Amino acid sequence: MSSKYKIRDQSLPYFVSFATVYWLDLFVRNEYREVLLDSLRYCQKEKGLVVYAWCIMTSHVHLIIGTSGNKMEDILRDFKSHTSRTLRKAITEHPQESRKEWLLWMMERAGKQNSNNKDFQLWQQDNHPIELWDNYMMEQKLAYLHQNPVVSGFVSSAEDYVYSSARDYAGEKGLLEIRFLE
Repeated sequence: MSSKYKIRDQSLPYFVSFATVYWLDLFVRNEYREVLLDSLRYCQKEKGLVVYAWCIMTSHVHLIIGTSGNKMEDILRDFKSHTSRTLRKAITEHPQESRKEWLLWMMERAGKQNSNNKDFQLWQQDNHPIELWDNYMMEQKLAYLHQNPVVSGFVSSAEDYVYSSARDYAGEKGLLEIRFLE
């Protein structure tokens, strides 16, 4: 990973994005999105993850995060590792997953092509953390994150997208506890 994309100051919030291998549209099922939400909740409770904003798209996740405990890079590593294993199991056991064989084959293919893995890979390697050191950067990344479902044509208003913290920022209760950016 280049030095441009490293978490250097654990006291600042960071914008991070990570995607599935081959940009697979995995998160079209609520069950799979719930795996991500449950894992984020666990990291908040047990690892000190602070979530300022979040958005789950069909093939990728955007977060603005901080920490009050473990290092952010360690939390992200553990989150991605855990969700990879849990989602693999969920795909394998899902009785109505019509894409099961194809999804598993694509993830096995990616794993075999990457020497860091044994036989399976769900997430692309990088997170591209961007340090949010001023209000302009925070506002810009927050708007980008919340507008992603609007730009993608899923909703006409950001707060209408359930799998995002835009609801919280609009005064409604979202699916995940957040700490508002100051």
